[in-house]
Amino acid sequence: MLEEAERWLSRRSWSVADRPLDRLTAAKKASGTSVSVVLPALDEAETVGAIVAEIRRELVEKAPLVDELVVIDSGSRDRTAEVAREAGARVVHRDEILPRIPAVPGKGEVLWRSLLVTGGDIVAFIDADLKEFSADFVSGIVGPLLTEPDVDFVKAMYDRPLGSAAGQGGRVTELMARPLLNMHWPQLAGFVQPLGGEYAARRSLLERLPFPVGYGVELGLLVDALHTVGLDALAQVDVGVRRHRHQDGQALGRMAAAIYRTAQLRLARGHLVRPELTQFERGEHGFEPRTYSVDTEERPPMADIAEYAARRVA
Repeated sequence: MLEEAERWLSRRSWSVADRPLDRLTAAKKASGTSVSVVLPALDEAETVGAIVAEIRRELVEKAPLVDELVVIDSGSRDRTAEVAREAGARVVHRDEILPRIPAVPGKGEVLWRSLLVTGGDIVAFIDADLKEFSADFVSGIVGPLLTEPDVDFVKAMYDRPLGSAAGQGGRVTELMARPLLNMHWPQLAGFVQPLGGEYAARRSLLERLPFPVGYGVELGLLVDALHTVGLDALAQVDVGVRRHRHQDGQALGRMAAAIYRTAQLRLARGHLVRPELTQFERGEHGFEPRTYSVDTEERPPMADIAEYAARRVA
């Protein structure tokens, strides 16, 4: 590991226990900082309600840490929106945000649009498929942003069990993202969960970054944050164990392709000859090819969007 990354690891890696809630709420009050929590959700009726209820109970009612709790529904066919609303979140449909720009499928699209319907100085993103959720996921990633003025971007780190096997989750991380980062952005080699969906940042940073619309959003934001504010402004916090729904191997292949594409754009801003991925499934007549488009679109920094600028002036 680079000496710079080793120094960063010792200076900018913490545990959620390092910052008790009373310290965070005092820092928040003293600074006048507001905090928004965003959950991007697509067909997550089984888990989103418990996550929203936990955040409201622990970080809105018991400790005044979160000012705004928003679920962005990207077209769920189940009761995701109703469950989230009943649990106490404000629910906004993706297509209602910035309607002049037609929405495309993808997690990054939802996160980008969320900046237009939230107002917090700090924005925390939490995946909506987490099981056995703890409010530590939110307080952990928000904590350094409230207590360390020179930190701008914080990722959660955690164990990711796969079934009964400890530490076997995060297969795309280990097979794709970690090798890419170590080889091309070795300053980021100290991040334990570079693709994790739980992270927080200052709005002043997020509004300056482009957002890949799909699975590449986590890698893209991390790399672009490094180039925008520098390694010392990035941090990570250990929040324990993350349990969630795991995807099958082919879905992981599509994720890996999108992540590679995101990395390639940042390495060369070049043209991918064939932005598609062909996979195979056994059918009635043997193995049949299935070809999928790889996410190639990115949204510009939100600061460049007229509606966002007009809202800030107002």
